Amino acid sequence: MSATFYILFSRLANRFYIGYTTEPIEERIRKHNTNHDGFTGKYRDWVLAYSEEFISSHLAYARERQVKAWKSARRVRELIHRTGHPDS
Repeated sequence: MSATFYILFSRLANRFYIGYTTEPIEERIRKHNTNHDGFTGKYRDWVLAYSEEFISSHLAYARERQVKAWKSARRVRELIHRTGHPDS
């Protein structure tokens, strides 16, 4: 099953959210922007800043763990800008 590694950005929070999903990315973003408990539920302006497609959820999850291990918004911004994504 294919999966998407993604990075969302909220201008209100000035924060990134890093995750992966096996559902269509548009649906996952819609869920992040709903009123729910959890970090992304506090803000409803999440937009896709970056994504990568993988052939399995295992590989997408590994990429999520790799990027989260950076613990660096600067490196996340560099990744986004290096690939030509205009937001954030």
